Amino acid sequence: MTDISPLKRLSGRLVFRATERTGAAIDRVEALRDETAGRIFTRFDAVRVMRAAEALDCDPVRRQGPLAGLTISIKDLFDEAGEVTTAASVYLADRAPAEADAVVVTRLKSAGAIPFGRTTMSEFAYSGVGLNPHFGIPGNSHDPSRIPGGSTSGGALSVALGLADVALGSDTGGSVRIPAAFNGLAGFKPTQAKVPLDGAFPLSQSYDSVGPLARDIRICAGVHAVLCGETPPDFARREPKGLRIGVVHTVLAEGLDAQVAADFASAVQALSENGVELVDVDMPALAGAGAINRVIVGSEAHRVHVDHLDALKEVGDPRVLRRIMAATDFSPGEEEQARGERAAAQATFAALASDFDAFIAPTIPVVPPLIAEVEADYDRLNALVLRNPSTVNFLDGCAATIPMHAAGSLPTGLMVFGPGGADWDILAIAQCFEPFVRRKVS
Repeated sequence: MTDISPLKRLSGRLVFRATERTGAAIDRVEALRDETAGRIFTRFDAVRVMRAAEALDCDPVRRQGPLAGLTISIKDLFDEAGEVTTAASVYLADRAPAEADAVVVTRLKSAGAIPFGRTTMSEFAYSGVGLNPHFGIPGNSHDPSRIPGGSTSGGALSVALGLADVALGSDTGGSVRIPAAFNGLAGFKPTQAKVPLDGAFPLSQSYDSVGPLARDIRICAGVHAVLCGETPPDFARREPKGLRIGVVHTVLAEGLDAQVAADFASAVQALSENGVELVDVDMPALAGAGAINRVIVGSEAHRVHVDHLDALKEVGDPRVLRRIMAATDFSPGEEEQARGERAAAQATFAALASDFDAFIAPTIPVVPPLIAEVEADYDRLNALVLRNPSTVNFLDGCAATIPMHAAGSLPTGLMVFGPGGADWDILAIAQCFEPFVRRKVS
């Protein structure tokens, strides 16, 4: 599950050079229109990328790494030595370049991965839809008139369009899983404390997590092993028969649009037909998740940005600024109360989870909305898109998303999740479910 290097195939009998593979990837970026590439990358330095590939080819130790030769786009909130971390905000564009790599970037490079450009995102990672007035909106890989999802918007497009093998993303309320699901990809949000955040521009220290977006869960699992510095437990590949899975109805199954409801029903049927025991579950504690998240994340985001709010009023995304400023309306003691309620809900969930192997729900309750729709109705649609994935963050759980739409349809995702600490079980179960749920995804 962990060695996913594209340079070594058939147990090393076929060996390839990183420079050749990376050069072909650079060619694909160069073939894009400037406008398109500029909406995916905040910065793409082909010379820097190729130098990294050349250095890998000359390093026999890293060439044996589990990610050797994988191209991984870097969300523009992770530090890379010599690069400016802007968090996709013009306010931060004049910062000094980072002096060192973020811990996760160091780990990826040590495992043989090749950083492949810095990708656009919602400003400060504070939106689930992927709008950005500074760099533009990448659009959706299946329909450019629709949103890419956020906040790892450019990262999702870099993988969905075949430019990079993997995208390094962050997930505070769904910022890995939303763009993954909206673009027909797999994605994984780990338990919040699993992957170090050193060198990542913060949004909320209580919720921020780091995870990959890729074509399938196998690749996500291999990258996650490197990011968290763990060796996966030595268990046999999970089989569907006998798994006991909770189908969560409270909040997560409400207000589904027609396609998501149909795709979810097909996924549930496929799992049932393959021997999975599916049990309907109500979780009353989830009803307050959105309000509690808003208070805690909003309070922490306000503390991050409090010293430059005046500047953001001049140059920031007004939608993001409005979310940051919402914290000024919270009453004294409201944040402390929210933290207590969150802790109680987490304890309840952990107790419930002991009776199940995992839980499932639609990753997002709607297909990717049109950009014009979101611009006209931002607050409602942003909250709707964030609702399901952010509920898992509220529970401090871990979650994978896998595509569940039929070929030719707009992308939808199935979210497989569990309590904090169940990361490897959730990845194994998601990988087990993938062939049954994918329905010949385009």
